[in-house]
Parts: sequence; C-alpha cells; structure tokens
Amino acid sequence: MTNETLLQTRHHLRQSIRQKRRELSPQQQSDAAHALVQQIMHHPDIGDANNIALFLSFDGEIDTRPLTEWLWSQGKHVFLPVLHPFSRHHLLFLAYHSDTPLIKNKFLISEPALDVTQVLPPEKLDLMFIPLVAFDSQGERLGMGGGFYDRMLTNWQNKGFYPAGLAHDCQQVSELPAAQWDIPLPEIITPSRRWLWPEHK
Repeated sequence: MTNETLLQTRHHLRQSIRQKRRELSPQQQSDAAHALVQQIMHHPDIGDANNIALFLSFDGEIDTRPLTEWLWSQGKHVFLPVLHPFSRHHLLFLAYHSDTPLIKNKFLISEPALDVTQVLPPEKLDLMFIPLVAFDSQGERLGMGGGFYDRMLTNWQNKGFYPAGLAHDCQQVSELPAAQWDIPLPEIITPSRRWLWPEHK
C-alpha cells in the first residue's frame, strides 16, 4: 500500500467510524458512559492511581462526564489535555475541577484555560485515558490524525504513566491500516470489556 493510499484509507475509516459514533442515541451514549464507569471501577490500577488524565468528549466520543464525576468522588486528581501554546502538536495536562473555566480550542474542543500553575508534567501522571477514533484486535489505535497522543506515547514505558484507550464498542474494526508512527496501546476499555495486549507494555 502506497503512503497516499494508506492516508486515504485512514481518512475514510475516520469518517465512517465518527459517523457511527454520532448516530448513537442519547440513551445509548448514557448507557455506554455508565457501563464504562463500571469497567474502570474494577480496574486493577485505579485504586493506587492518584493523578489521572482524561478528556472531554467531542464528536460522539464516549461520554466521560460520569467517569469524571466518579473519579472526583474517589478523591482522584483529574487532568485534561490542553494544546501547547508554543510547541505545535504537543499537549499539556492541566488540573480539572468542577469550577475550572473552560474555553474552546482551535478544534472547537473544550479545554481548561491555560494556567501554568495547574500544569502537571506527564511523568507525574499515573493513568492516561486516551481518546481514539477506531481500534483493532491487535491494539492499534487510530486517532484524529494530529499526532498529539502519538507524540505523548513515544517511549511511554519510561515516562511513568500507564495509557489506556477509551471507546465505544462500535469503534472496533477488524484491522487498522497502521502507519509507521502509530504506537499500539497496551489496553483499550469499552463499555463491554477491557482489551489487553501485554506485549505492548
């Protein structure tokens, strides 16, 4: 497959899966969000994790609001990604509380207003829950194409945090056309199950 064909295939797949997510009804979204909380409540790493990176749902992504509320109720510190103001395609992680002011970034995704006093280095995170567009049974993740999380995941084993993708069950595909810059995840969590790939740790 040529590089151009690969990019076209990935683009069409993104369009298809994003449309599938958007077609979920409000009740389906709500059921999925609460089932996801149940999965994470029983996650073996959640008890010892204090600093947890999450994301605010966008464009049909699985709703993380119930998970956020549950994490707060457990005394966990939640952090959200913010587009780095000076380093293109990089993220910062800022503390997120119920009264944190939010703004829309250039992608129209809500994020905390930049406050350097609220930034936590990725190395201080325990868990990083990651958005994705599609995934396959090998743990390959297809993101939105900006490479923000691929950069964050480079050599993640040496950075101190454990990454896990969050997705609807309908976002699974049989096989993703992987690119050389893709970094497979050791775990993806959907409302129905946890997918584990120990070989990616």
